Amino acid sequence: MSEVKAYAATEKAVDLEQINIERREVQDDDVAIDITYCGVCHSDIHQVANDWGGSKYPLVPGHEIIGKVTKIGKNVSKFKLGDLVGVGCMVDSCQTCEPCKNDLEQFCEQGMTATYNSVDKHLGGQTLGGYSQKIVVNKEFVLSIPKNLDVKAVAPLLCAGITTYSPLNQWNVKKGDKVGVIGLGGLGHMGIKFSHAMGAETVMITTSEGKSKDAKKLGADAVLISKDKDAMKEHKGSFDFLLNTIPVGHDANPYIQLLKIDGTMVFVGAIEPLDPIHGGNLIMGRKRLAGSLIGGIKETQEMLDFCGEHNIVSDVEMIKMEEINTAFNRVKANDVKYRFVIEMESLS
Repeated sequence: MSEVKAYAATEKAVDLEQINIERREVQDDDVAIDITYCGVCHSDIHQVANDWGGSKYPLVPGHEIIGKVTKIGKNVSKFKLGDLVGVGCMVDSCQTCEPCKNDLEQFCEQGMTATYNSVDKHLGGQTLGGYSQKIVVNKEFVLSIPKNLDVKAVAPLLCAGITTYSPLNQWNVKKGDKVGVIGLGGLGHMGIKFSHAMGAETVMITTSEGKSKDAKKLGADAVLISKDKDAMKEHKGSFDFLLNTIPVGHDANPYIQLLKIDGTMVFVGAIEPLDPIHGGNLIMGRKRLAGSLIGGIKETQEMLDFCGEHNIVSDVEMIKMEEINTAFNRVKANDVKYRFVIEMESLS
């Protein structure tokens, strides 16, 4: 094992501080990575605060990891020393159940091994994430990064990117479709970019008129202010697909009314109860509600390749590791456009 520096919450809801952690030695199927950038996800904040229950401390967040390969096991042929690679929300799964065989490791029947705060099959205790200098990961969960992309802005693609790309891809969004992206934040801004690149008529749906200019810069064809009852009525029954990125429980009924017959709204943000759904809003139009969780490794690589083809990255603000607690407070205040990325060389 080797000792590396990391930033961790040592107990619930405290500021992160520098500690030393241990990484396993590289095994036959492993890839060792020196971390250069790590994105800051709102999930990191929820986990530190134990908002979802089950957080174990010390907790090292970070599941949007970019770095360079420094060592490989004898069974690794896909990667070589010096390669630019990524690690997202998963670092392992059983690899044998039906979901895993179908490239849906995020739905592993035995439970995926998350990049942090999961059971560590190798060292015991819990997995420790990317707010650290180095990480060792099974080769099946390492991703190749297109060389043409701005590397510092790639990190959030490994969570925010795949979270929004996957539903658009799975529901076959294409040219000629009308797509609404509900909520303009870390997820929503990526949803706009992907929908636009897929050729769909893309509408940003937001409560804030002040976000209209940004939405159109990101690729939105139009902006719909959801508090404007007349505008909502005008768009009623016109959307093929809605990507709902609102991160908290809310009333989804007004959005359901925007869907066409057989239209679908997919939730990717609210991991908590929603307000009651009026059955009539679904029945009158054979409309569908669904959810989506990141994507499997194969689809995540497809997303990265799509980003390479269309030159898509996240809009980011760079920070140093020691600025993480201020960044957490700013995320909670919605004061970032649209994701923070940590310059990991600052952890020394």
